[in-house]
Amino acid sequence: MIELHYWPTSNGIKIQIFLEEASVPYETFPVRISKGEQFRPEFLKISPNNRIPAIVDLAPADGGAPISIFESGAILLYLAEKTGKFLPKDLRGRIAATEWMFWQVGGLGPMAGQRNHFMNAAPEKLPYAIKRYTDETHRLLGVLDRRLANHEYLADAYSVADMMSYPWVNTSSRVGDPFAEFIHLKRWYDAIKARPAVIEAYRKGALYTNPPAAA
Repeated sequence: MIELHYWPTSNGIKIQIFLEEASVPYETFPVRISKGEQFRPEFLKISPNNRIPAIVDLAPADGGAPISIFESGAILLYLAEKTGKFLPKDLRGRIAATEWMFWQVGGLGPMAGQRNHFMNAAPEKLPYAIKRYTDETHRLLGVLDRRLANHEYLADAYSVADMMSYPWVNTSSRVGDPFAEFIHLKRWYDAIKARPAVIEAYRKGALYTNPPAAA
């Protein structure tokens, strides 16, 4: 059993996508970041950087005490290795997957996140900051498009690398229309969006962000 401590943001939902794809039993523990719950002492014990997501594996492979893991890339690498799923076993495939995993956590996520902040949350609209992060996010989407021109998925077979980038592309699709220019990205996006596990992850996440009305 995996405990998933998260909020269904782009970084949070990627872990839920993996758990659904790999059919791993898990329980969600919402961390309401708008209410500052990420600063609670009990959460800081498993995520010292006060950021979601974090997991606790109650049954690690070594048979020892539960293991807590923070940082989405580290979590997905751990889960892929634990389950033996969605991480290529051949040398070149594994290199490709890990390259694109690090690319996402070091590039697309931070840049798109800063763009979203300066466009939607900053108390003052700063044209320079908005343009800088919008332009860089656009450039990074172009990098994805060029990769996908000759590859069905980022590491050829569907992998954790795709699960990590998809939520950020999904968020970016709400800002302008990147798919009008990036047709290979659009093909990849549509294929992942239609996966049952992805649909289910977003459905479950929406139960927190848009809870059903009481009867």
